[in-house]
Amino acid sequence: MNSSESSDSSEFDSHQLENDISWEVKANNTSYHAGIKERTSFLFKKRKYANNKIKTSKYNVFSFLPLNLFEQFQRVANFYFLLICILQTVPIIATLPWFTTMIPLSMVLAVTAVKDIIDDVARHRNDSEINNRQCEVLKGKSFKFVTWKELEVGDVVCLKKDDFVPADLFLLFSTEPNSLCYVETAEIDGESNLKYRQALSVTHEKVNNLDQLAKFDGRIICENPNCDLHSFIGTLYWQNQEYSIDNEKILLRGCRIRNAEKCYGVVIFAGVDTKIMKNSGRYVLKKTTIELLMNRVVMLVLLILVVMSICLAVGAVVWDSTVGVNMPYLGSFPEVLNLGYDCFLAFWSHIILLNSILPMSLYVTFELLHVAQSFFIKWDLEMYCEESDTPANARTTTLNEELGQIKYIFSDKTGTLTQNILAFKKCCIDGQIYGNQYDGAAATMADLSWNTYADRRLKFYDSLLVQLIRSGEQPGVRDFFRLLALCHTVMVEEKDGQLIYQAASPDEGALVLAARNFGYVFLSRTQDSITISELGMQKTYTVLAILDFTSSRKRMSIILKDSEGKIKLFSKGADTVIYERLQLSCPHMESTQMALDQFATETLRTLCLAYKDIEENNFQDWSQRHQKATVALQNREHLLEALYDEIETNLVLVGATAIEDKLQIRVPETIQNLKKAGIKIWVLTGDKKETAINVGYSCRLLSEEMEIFEGKDLNVVLDSLRKNGHRCSDDNTDDVSDTIKNNEESEFLSCDNKALILTGSFLDKFIHSSKRPLKKDRWWRKQWAMVNREARRSVCTEAEARERAFVELACQCQAVICCRVTPNQKALVVQMVKKYQRVITLAIGDGANDVNMLKTAHIGVGISGQEGMQAVLSSDYSLAQFYYLERLLLVHGQWAYQRICKFLRYFLYKTFTFSFVQIWFAIFSGFSGQSVFELWCITFYKVAYSWFPVVTIGVLDKDMNDVMSIRCPKRYKIGQRNELFNYKIFLVTIIHGLLSSFIIFFIPYGAFLEGVGQDGTGYQVMAMAVGTGVVMTVNIEVMLDISYWTVPSLLAVTIDFILYFCVTFMTQSNFLSRRNPQMFQFNGAAAYAFKQPLFWLTILLVVAINIIPSLTVRFILHCFYSKDAGIVG
Repeated sequence: MNSSESSDSSEFDSHQLENDISWEVKANNTSYHAGIKERTSFLFKKRKYANNKIKTSKYNVFSFLPLNLFEQFQRVANFYFLLICILQTVPIIATLPWFTTMIPLSMVLAVTAVKDIIDDVARHRNDSEINNRQCEVLKGKSFKFVTWKELEVGDVVCLKKDDFVPADLFLLFSTEPNSLCYVETAEIDGESNLKYRQALSVTHEKVNNLDQLAKFDGRIICENPNCDLHSFIGTLYWQNQEYSIDNEKILLRGCRIRNAEKCYGVVIFAGVDTKIMKNSGRYVLKKTTIELLMNRVVMLVLLILVVMSICLAVGAVVWDSTVGVNMPYLGSFPEVLNLGYDCFLAFWSHIILLNSILPMSLYVTFELLHVAQSFFIKWDLEMYCEESDTPANARTTTLNEELGQIKYIFSDKTGTLTQNILAFKKCCIDGQIYGNQYDGAAATMADLSWNTYADRRLKFYDSLLVQLIRSGEQPGVRDFFRLLALCHTVMVEEKDGQLIYQAASPDEGALVLAARNFGYVFLSRTQDSITISELGMQKTYTVLAILDFTSSRKRMSIILKDSEGKIKLFSKGADTVIYERLQLSCPHMESTQMALDQFATETLRTLCLAYKDIEENNFQDWSQRHQKATVALQNREHLLEALYDEIETNLVLVGATAIEDKLQIRVPETIQNLKKAGIKIWVLTGDKKETAINVGYSCRLLSEEMEIFEGKDLNVVLDSLRKNGHRCSDDNTDDVSDTIKNNEESEFLSCDNKALILTGSFLDKFIHSSKRPLKKDRWWRKQWAMVNREARRSVCTEAEARERAFVELACQCQAVICCRVTPNQKALVVQMVKKYQRVITLAIGDGANDVNMLKTAHIGVGISGQEGMQAVLSSDYSLAQFYYLERLLLVHGQWAYQRICKFLRYFLYKTFTFSFVQIWFAIFSGFSGQSVFELWCITFYKVAYSWFPVVTIGVLDKDMNDVMSIRCPKRYKIGQRNELFNYKIFLVTIIHGLLSSFIIFFIPYGAFLEGVGQDGTGYQVMAMAVGTGVVMTVNIEVMLDISYWTVPSLLAVTIDFILYFCVTFMTQSNFLSRRNPQMFQFNGAAAYAFKQPLFWLTILLVVAINIIPSLTVRFILHCFYSKDAGIVG
C-alpha cells in the first residue's frame, strides 16, 4: 500500500476541526432543532439547523433582472458603457445620441443574460427534481412518505436498496448481518467501487424494530458541518454510555444504498449543512495569463481614452479662444469664455465621442470562443478511448489558450504513466525470492488448478512456492499469505457463485487476489470478524482493532484474535516505516532489503509485511486507552496516532511483495515529443527511489547520456551559494550559475544534460516557508517593503532565499524525479516552481492523492483510471490516457493560444482604427466633438460590420493541421515565450490602428475637400467614404491573417459586407429620413455616394495603401521569422 491508496490526500485540518465540535443532535426530536436560532447579523437570526431543501440556482422570476444586471455591470467595460449612455442623455455634452451606445450594449447584455437564463433554468429543474424526491420518515410509530425538502435534523429515515441517501445520516441499523451496509459514492467522489458502512453494535442489537426506533432518544455530539468527506468525529450518548462515531457509521447525502434491503438512520446534517453541499462552490476560478493581460490592456485603453479626451478638451478651449471668437455664427460658446467650465464640458463630450475605443463585446466574445474551443476538445475522436468509452473533457472552459503555454508538467507515476492494473509478480519470504520472470524455458508457470477459488488470471512463474504452500513445511510462507488475506479493508460479495472483491485501491485488490489464488481465500467480513479459507479449511478471526492507512502513516495494521485465543497484530506498508518498527535483532532484514532493491530495479511496486504477538493483559490495557481515545471529542486524531505508534513496535518481518504496474501505451513517445516542445517534466511519486528511476528510464524521461544528480549534489552547490553570500532576493536576480560559475564545486552547473533525483525527506528542507501560513503582519511588511529598500530585503528570509536557490537549480535540469513524496509535498513542489519561475505549470494525476497538486497548478489534468474519479472531479481537463496529453497541448493548446491571440490583436486593431479616425476629424472640426461617422455606422460597427470574421479566427483558424502540429513540436515554444500577444504586440497594434486611421481619414478628406462645407452632401459623402474605408480595411486585414480558410470564414466576411451595405442603404433611405430626420440624418447619401466613381477610387486607394505595407511585413516575417520558430522539428 503506497500513498496512492489514500483517499484523504487533501486532509481536513483536524486541529481546527476538533476545536469546533459543538453540533448536538437529538433523535426523534425535530422540534428541539427547529427552535434553535443563531445570530447572523446585528438584527437578524436564522435557524442553526438547516432544513433539507437545497438551492443551487441563482435567480428567480423577480430577482433575475436586477441581480443579473448587477453582476454584468460589475465588469468594468459594461459599467463604463452604462456611464456613457447616461452622459449621452445630458444635452450640453452629448456629441452622440444615446442609441449609438445603448443598442450594442443591450445586445451584449442580452447575449450574456440568455446564457445565464439557460444555465439557471437547468439548475432550477435539477433542484426541483432533487427536492421532490420521496423518502420514508418515522412519524409517531409509523413510516410515512415525505419529500426530501421536508426532512429535518433528528428525523429517523428508512432507506431501501438502490435509494439515494437524502441527508447525512448516522446509521442505526440495517437488515444485513451485523448491520453491514454497502454504499456507492459515485455521486460524491466518482468512485464506482462499493464502500461499506456499519452501525454500532449497540444500535444493531437494541434499535432494530419499529418500536425501538420510535423510542430511540440518543444524543449525538459531533463536529460542526464541514466539507471533509473522508472523516467524521462524533460521540453517541445513550443509556448512560458513550460510543465513538467515525466515518464508517455515517451515510453521506448522495450515496446510494446497494446491498441492504432496508437500513435506518438519524439525520445529522441536512440541506446546505451536508458535506456534499459544503463542497459545492469551493473551486477557485483560474484565470489565464492572456486574460489577466487582457484586463490590464483594457485598463490601459481607458487611460489612453482619458489622456486623449483631456488633450482634445484642451484643444477645444484653445481653438475657441483663438479661432472660435472670430466666428460668432457658430454659437457654440458664450461671448465671455469660462475656460475651466468649457474644458470640463469638452472633456466629457470627447469621452462620449471616443467611447468606442473600449471594445464593448470583447468579454462576451472571449467567453463564447472559450466555449467553442472546449467543444472541439470534447469532440476530438483522437482523444476518445473506445475501450473505456471515455472522451476527453474540458471541465473548465476558460483555460484553453494556457494549454499552449505550458513550460512544466508535474506528473504522478502510478496510474498516470503506468496502467495501475496491478499483477502479483514476485515476493520475498524469509529472505528468499520467489517468482522469477518468465524467460524462454527458464521458468514454468505455477499450476493453480488444485485451488477451486483460483481465478485463472494470475500468472506466477515459480512452482516451488506452490509446493511450499501445499506442503505447509515453512511457517513463514503460511504467515505471509495469511497476512495478505486478513490485513486489508477489501469488501466481498458473492454473485453467481463467484467471489467479487471491492477494493479501495488496486494494490489491496491485487494482494488479496494473490492470496486467494495461492489458497488463502478471503470469504467474508462482519463488524467484528473476518472469515478466510486456509487451504480449504475455513477459519474465523475476531477483529479487535483496525489501524487505518493514511498517507502520513504509510501503513495499515489489524489486530485479530484467532480461535485459540491468541492475539496478533498484522501490518503492511512502505519499507521505510515498517523497518523503523522491527525488532532490533529481526532476522532476514538484510536479505529482504536486497530483495526490495532488486524489485525496485525491475520497476515493481513493493510493500513490507510484518506481524507481532500481543499478550492478553497488554492488549487489554491498550484497548481501554484506545476506547477512551475513540470517544474523545478533543484531539481524537492525535490520541489515536500516538496509540497506533505505541503498539506498532517490535514487529517481526515476514517478507515483501512485488507488484507489476506496466507503462501506459505510447508514454515514452509522448514524453520525448513534449521534451522537444521545450516542456520540462517532473515526476512526483510516493514509490521508492530505485523504482522511480527505472520507470524514468523506461519512459525515456531519463537517458543513458544524462548525468544523474541527487540531493547531496544539490547541497554542495547550495553551500557554495551561502559561502559566496548569494541571496535570492528582489534586489539580486542574478542567475545562480553566474554567482558560482568560477567555483570549484560547479560540476552540477557545468553539465548541460542532467537530471535530478530527490526524496521527500530532502524536499522537507526547502518547503518550510511554503508550509508556514501567512502571518498577520505579512501584509503590512510587504506594503512597507514597497517603499523601504531595507524592509524589502528583510521580507526575503533566509529560508525563502534557500528555497528560491533550490528551485532555480532544480529547474536547470532536463528532468526531475521526486520520490517518497506525500500528497502535500506534491502540491508544495508545484507551488514553489510557480512562485519563483513565473511559468505556466500543468499537473496530471489519477488518484485522490493528486488532488492538491492538480488544484495548485495553473492547469490540472485528471486521468480517469483505476483509482476512482476524485482527480477527474478536481481537474480542469480529463483524459483517459496519458498519451492524449500530447494532442491536448501540441494541437488544441497551440491552436487555442494562436486563435485567442489573433482574436485579441484584431479586435483591438479594428477598435483603434475606428476610434482614432474621430481624433483626426476633431482637428479639422474645431474640436467640437462632432462625429465623422454616420450615427448608425457607429452603432452597428461594434457588433456587426467587423465582428464575424474576427470570431471565425478565434474559433476555426490554425496555422497547420493536427498531424503537422505533433510532428513539429518546436512551434510550441512560441506560446511558451508568449510571442503572439504581449505589451509589445499591443503597442504595435496601437501604432497600426493609428496609421490605418490616418490613411482612412486623410485620403477621403483630400478627395472631397472642395465639396465639404458647400452643401450637406460633401460632408456626408466624405463620411461615407471614411466609414466604408474603415469597414473594408479592417475586414481585409483580418482576411490576410486567416491561415485556414473554411466555409464559415468565407461566409463571415461576406455577411459583414452584406450587412454593411444593406443597413447603410436602409438607414439612409428617404423613407426613414422623412419619418425621423433627427435619427436618420444622411437622407439618400448612400445612393448618391455609391454612384460616384471618385468615391470608389478613393476607397480603392485607402485599402491599397493600408494593405500593401501589411502584405510586405507578412512576407518578411514568413520568410525569416517562421524558420526560427521551428517549422521543421
